[in-house]
Order: sequence, then structure tokens, then C-alpha cells
Amino acid sequence: MTTLFQELGLNDSLVEALKKENITIPTEIQTKTIPLALENRDIIGQSQTGSGKTLAYLLPIFQRIAEEKREMQSIILAPTHELVMQIDNEIKLLSKNSGKAVTSTTIIGEVNVKRQIEKLKEKPHIIVGSPGRILELIKNRKIAAHTIKTIVIDEGDRLLDENNLSVIKDVIKTTLRDRQLMVFSATINETTFKIAKSLMKEPELVKIEENLQVNPNIKHLYITAEQRDKIEVLRKLLAAEKPKKAIVFLNKGEEIELTTLKLQYHQIKVYGIYGSAPKEERKKALEAFRNGNIQILVASDLAARGLDVKDVTHIINLDLPLDSKEYIHRVGRTGRANMSGTAISIVTVKELNQIKKFEKDLKIQIELKELHKGSLVDTYTGSSSNIKRHNSKPSSSRPSKKSFIKSKEKVSKK
Repeated sequence: MTTLFQELGLNDSLVEALKKENITIPTEIQTKTIPLALENRDIIGQSQTGSGKTLAYLLPIFQRIAEEKREMQSIILAPTHELVMQIDNEIKLLSKNSGKAVTSTTIIGEVNVKRQIEKLKEKPHIIVGSPGRILELIKNRKIAAHTIKTIVIDEGDRLLDENNLSVIKDVIKTTLRDRQLMVFSATINETTFKIAKSLMKEPELVKIEENLQVNPNIKHLYITAEQRDKIEVLRKLLAAEKPKKAIVFLNKGEEIELTTLKLQYHQIKVYGIYGSAPKEERKKALEAFRNGNIQILVASDLAARGLDVKDVTHIINLDLPLDSKEYIHRVGRTGRANMSGTAISIVTVKELNQIKKFEKDLKIQIELKELHKGSLVDTYTGSSSNIKRHNSKPSSSRPSKKSFIKSKEKVSKK
């Protein structure tokens, strides 16, 4: 029997707001957590990426906020700038679509603090940000912690680790004892669970077992290449497919900048999410990706974690994910809201066994294709299990090292 949002105790304005985004049926994490959150219960919630955790805590927060009060009522803590901006975008969209006068602001480190203090003077209902800067502003009495009714820790496995735990505890200590605390994450190990539980009062554990089911709207393809030719094959693939929005995945964060520069050298509108990039630059790039001014985003699994962008048409694995679960997490970023999507992996002959494993574990067929005269075309028929060996050796048009340095300097000046 299908559950509806009305049955979870949400008011009509929020239900109508969801309908405007074609969201009518709650996910499992939403079904199990929303009623508990509305009762002011402390919650530890675990469910896989893309399962709707953000709305699972935002909807109850919206319903319980006293709009008429000009005071700060909720704090949402997140580990990355990208996730902070994404959550804030969801809040503003929900506010617009519901007609509820709920306000929010973002508070992150390495950004002009004076501008953030000015925004805080407006007493936003919800503050979304990084723990360190939020604690700093609480201590400086710019955030009124005594009026906070709810604290959410998003991606709890990262924020409750040894590097962040002391700051998180200090933020929580500044609020009143009867405030609500919710922790959400895609993965919560035993250590993280014990830490979260120690911060709460009689918490409810909501754990959704991960479902290795692949979205049927996604087409799975792969092409073969020598390792040294992968980036050149990627460039030709992008020219052939002309994706509206694509995310290119690599396993090593240090290779993201180099890959991005090589693509930018060929005048491709691309941006890489890597640690050394300034936060303001990353913010602008992600906005450009969301609105379509940048077509390609290059990222690692860690950098893209929590990133949810609509209308992604292609997922491209320049490096194969380490396991079948991660393959689902990656490709699940396309084919959303009943739209179709394409996942393409660029693999060496040695990596064909991994393709076979994904097919077997996920009960899908990953079709072999090849680039021919500027198009992605059929090659051998059947799945990877029928392929013995296939090499793709594209003609090399790699830029010289000297040209590359000039290109990097040109990019950095922009």
C-alpha cells in the first residue's frame, strides 16, 4: 500500500509545494522519519545516496517553524560548501513553492565574515553551514543559540569523525537541552552510531537497507581504450554525445585538476571539484553547472558526495568505481524524475572483468560501443562476457607541456 505525504502529518501547503516539483510519493526514509521528527524526537537516519534524506528533515523543520517569529530556529551542519549551497537551494525552493515565509542563510568558512554577519542581522529562521564558522559566530554572539529548536548533522559519518567531533559538541552545548538533534548519513558505522547516540536523548534509529536496484531509465555503455589515451577518448566522447549536463568521475582527487585543464585546453566548458580550488570559485562553477552554462563537471566520489543536480544526462566513469554499490551511487545521479540517462565507462582491457562483475551483481547489461567518425556506434554484439579483447587507439592530439602551462595560467587568471 502506497503512503502519501498527507498521511505523514504534513500540512497541505507543503504537500502542494512537493507536487510542484512532481514529488507525490515519499521515499522510505521520509515515510519513517517525518512522523518522528514532527514529534520532536531525536533521530539517527541512514539511507543511501539519492534516497531523499534532505527532504526527510527539511519538511518537518518547515512545518514546525514559527514563521511569525523573527528569530533563528534551526541549524543544519554540513561538511562541504557544495552540500551547504544545495541544502539552502532546497530551502528556498520549498519556501517559494509552499508560500511559507521561511528564511535561510548560508554560513561557511573562507568567506567574508562581515557579509555573513549582515545576513544574520535579518534573523533567518534556518542557518545552513560549516561547523567551525557557525561556532565562531555563536561565540561572537552573532547567532542566537538559545532560540535554536533543531540541529541537523548532515553526512554524520564525516562530521562526527575525530577531526570534527569537538566542534560539533561545542555547537550542540551552546543550545538548550530540549532542542531536537537529527543525524543523517548514507553510511553510519558502529563508532559513528555510538557517538551520535551519546549526544542525544533516547534517539530513534531509522536504517534503510540499501537496495542494489538500478534505475531502468539508465542506459549502460562502455568503450575501451589504453590507459594513456583515456582523456583523449573522453574528449572525443564528449564531442560525439554533446551531453546537456555530464559528471565525469575519477577515483583520485589529485587527477581532477589535470583532467579539467586538458579538457579546458580544447575549449570544453568544464569545471573540476578539487580540494585546492577556492570556495567562491567552486560556488560560481556549481551554479553555472546547475543553470547550464557549464556542461561538464569533473569530480571524485568524495568531492561529489551529497551533490544533487537536476537534468544530468550523462555519467562518465573515466576511472571505474571500486565496487557495484559505488557504481549505483554514481549512475543514480542521472535518469531522475522519470527522465532517461546514460552511463558510459571508459575502460582498459584489464578492467573488463570489473564490467562483468557489475553486470552480474546488478543484473544489467553494459553494452560495448566504439567511437567512429565522431559518433558512438555499435561494435561487437552482446555484453562484456562475449568480449575477448578490444583496443581503441585514438589518434593523439595531446597538447605539449609548454602549451599546457600556458593554458593553466590562462585558466587561473579568469
